[in-house]
Amino acid sequence: MNNKRILGIDYGDARVGIAITDPLNITVQGLETIERKNSDKVILKRLDEIFEKYDVETIVVGMPLNMNGTKSERAQITEKFIHKLKCKYNNINIETMDERLTTVEAHKTMNFLDINKNKKKNIVDTISAEYILETYLNKKNSLQNLNK
Repeated sequence: MNNKRILGIDYGDARVGIAITDPLNITVQGLETIERKNSDKVILKRLDEIFEKYDVETIVVGMPLNMNGTKSERAQITEKFIHKLKCKYNNINIETMDERLTTVEAHKTMNFLDINKNKKKNIVDTISAEYILETYLNKKNSLQNLNK
């Protein structure tokens, strides 16, 4: 049995949301939101700690495309971060997932759950990371079902 997990990252300007699958890659849970403090070193250091605790085989990073599918300025910044991930964690599979509308969905979920406005900014990125990871899992499962 392969108990390797998949980690989802919502890479933002100020904060980075992190989500992870269970050992069977069936469910997704939000782990945390990391304050970037204008440095990727903060994120990479925290990822080191997460990888000590969890056996991660794949990292899925949300790619912020424009609504028409073209790359935004933010997507280019995200690609630089992905390059850092690939250099540092070259034994981990790194993929991207279109993250258009994940933040919108996260806000809808928080409004539905009636979450306090002050708490929203601390968890929106984590919820977005969950959506990115769930979208990735659904796509992966759909492809596996097609190949059966």
